[in-house]
Amino acid sequence: MPEYYVGLMSGTSMDGIDAALVDFSNDKAPELIHQYSHPWPEDVLKELMASRELPDEHLDQLHNLDIRLGEIFADATLSLLKEAKVSTGDIIAIGNHGQTIRHRPDISQPFSLQIGDAKTLAQKTGIRVISDFRTADIEAGGQGAPLAPAFHQAIFHSNDEDRGILNIGGIANLTLLPRAQNKEVIGFDTGPGNNLMDAWIKKTYGKIYDHNGDYARTGKIVKELLSRCLGDDYFQSIPPKSTGFEQFNLDWLSTKIDADKKCSDADIQATLCELTALSIANDVRKYAQGIKRLLVCGGGAHNAYLMDRIQLALPECEVESTQNYGIEPGWVEAMAFAWLARQHIHNLPGNLPSVTGAREEVILGKATSC
Repeated sequence: MPEYYVGLMSGTSMDGIDAALVDFSNDKAPELIHQYSHPWPEDVLKELMASRELPDEHLDQLHNLDIRLGEIFADATLSLLKEAKVSTGDIIAIGNHGQTIRHRPDISQPFSLQIGDAKTLAQKTGIRVISDFRTADIEAGGQGAPLAPAFHQAIFHSNDEDRGILNIGGIANLTLLPRAQNKEVIGFDTGPGNNLMDAWIKKTYGKIYDHNGDYARTGKIVKELLSRCLGDDYFQSIPPKSTGFEQFNLDWLSTKIDADKKCSDADIQATLCELTALSIANDVRKYAQGIKRLLVCGGGAHNAYLMDRIQLALPECEVESTQNYGIEPGWVEAMAFAWLARQHIHNLPGNLPSVTGAREEVILGKATSC
């Protein structure tokens, strides 16, 4: 009998809502039944972008946007189920990541804020909602991120080889899965994924993203700029660590660009692509020299030039898409939040302390009934 959960994910790229219908009736092999991508309305997207600029003390102004996002997440869920021809009554729970507005794990009173009102989502769909996944880990002394490594371990672990799982969303995060069960899983954010590349091409070329890395291919890597970017303290810090758009954004990039030296917009695009590739490769060499396979998911897996640059930087390692292992790369994160909802329903922990730095394993999320 099916055991259906829905996972909803909108990442730092804000390129839409990923909705995944997942069947967990086979514990060892969760099945992606259907997927649906729901666009943000243009006016809402503008509000979300503007909300990033709000000071921490003014985040309480987001109530109306929070409710609106709850409605849109509900629309995404109902559209997913309509396409899949599955009734809302067949869904045990929705795991809703929400939209991250602020991630501050390293301040004196750490917090991570995702909006998308759970009550609104539950009422409009008639389905129980599990949300606010990061708070419990932060309260246990962790970073509240990354959370996907526990799911990566559940579905990608191999008894035959050490593996790395690389998610390239707006921010890139790396999970290192040792084959030996007695060794700890390591996971952390390596730094920028697609976010700087997307922001730069939007600013200079008016496009939402660099399809296949075609624009970056036309440029030349500016070694001086790359060196200044890689010199950032974040790349020298050790795990557990997490980051976000608060750290890596166009304002940050502007401090690295040398105005005295001329380089084209395409050159900067190429350099940003190389920054993502090398920051990932450097961390693989530093923390996972033994891995022979790196499975890539997230939107970056579709950037052919970026995948080429990562492979070139890691010649000793096979870099390939999770598609080759049965899961389309763009849907791994949404599936992860369906899995985290299931963990919550079954009173099972969803974090890995070796990844987030928490003192202990905890049950993640808060339940909201319709």
